[in-house]
Amino acid sequence: MIVDPYHATVRAYFKNPEHAGEVRNGAIGYFADQGMRIRLSAEVASGDLKRLRFLAWGCPHVIAACEAFCRQFEGRAASDLEDFETGPIMQDLAVPIEKAGRILVLEDTVRSLGQAIRDLTMTPQE
Repeated sequence: MIVDPYHATVRAYFKNPEHAGEVRNGAIGYFADQGMRIRLSAEVASGDLKRLRFLAWGCPHVIAACEAFCRQFEGRAASDLEDFETGPIMQDLAVPIEKAGRILVLEDTVRSLGQAIRDLTMTPQE
């Protein structure tokens, strides 16, 4: 008996990653580790994440996790990025525990994106 290693949602997000790509002239978060790379870009207006996009080089779980992140956070306040945790995504996508480290790279990338947004929106001291 062959057991499918991927949850149906992982397969769906991997097959049709609606948020794959880049936001030109947006805030960029990037992180590379464990042989993979994730790049998040965001259009921010009035403190909200108007558009989120990702580029990911990794396994189907990583790509699906990036898509899930974008779906969950697009339209929310940029400050909500501070509350991002990978646990719920790992559970929703049934990511095996041995791939937890790879999914944690997404958490680091989200933190990087949050910092990039803060850097862009800071007003210089006069």
